[in-house]
Amino acid sequence: MSKQTDWADSGVPYLRLRLEFGLFFIAAPVLIAVFFPPDWMFPSLFTFTAIGIVLLHFTPDFAWAELRYNWRNWSWREVALFTLAMTIICAVVVMAMRPEAAFFLLRNRPEFLLVIWIGYPLLSALPQELLFRSLFFRRYHEILPNGRAAYMLNAALFSLAHLMYWSWVVAVMTFAGGLLFTWAYRKRGSFFYAVLLHAIAGNIIFAAGLGIYFYSGNVQRPF
Repeated sequence: MSKQTDWADSGVPYLRLRLEFGLFFIAAPVLIAVFFPPDWMFPSLFTFTAIGIVLLHFTPDFAWAELRYNWRNWSWREVALFTLAMTIICAVVVMAMRPEAAFFLLRNRPEFLLVIWIGYPLLSALPQELLFRSLFFRRYHEILPNGRAAYMLNAALFSLAHLMYWSWVVAVMTFAGGLLFTWAYRKRGSFFYAVLLHAIAGNIIFAAGLGIYFYSGNVQRPF
């Protein structure tokens, strides 16, 4: 059967889609956060990502070539303003919450920070955008709420996916990031722009010292 079909023709009923959606975006992150030990988290996430990519590949009407659509639908001025705002926000948050961690890698391990800056866009931002923007909106568009409700749902589930860190700081930042990255993907129609903003945000977080909240070795479950 060709991928160029709709869900009705492909034989995938909405009930199955809802079940699949719930298992992938709700049950899996909660199970990882609650039951998996910290040293299992990243292997689990890699498995989660691989499953998501397979689901995306077999999504009716999806073609990998569409990821380059509108790739240049952004401006350097906009990116510069976002980078400045993100830097200020992260600096304020880290100084208020964990001043001892402020710009730790930048001050003490710049070579390690450089490795993060190179690896994060490809190994973290890109796969997350594939799952939470492309897969979310392309495979499950028929069962999503309309308009802003879909954006809010996306941001909430993106935040839930980071539950494993058990941090309200992470929850708030990922919810806000989810809204922004969804705007880039949906309103600008640019997967590339979503990845770019996600990569910039993540790299600033680690440079500012907020990476301490995204380190599995620091995870403390509240139970």
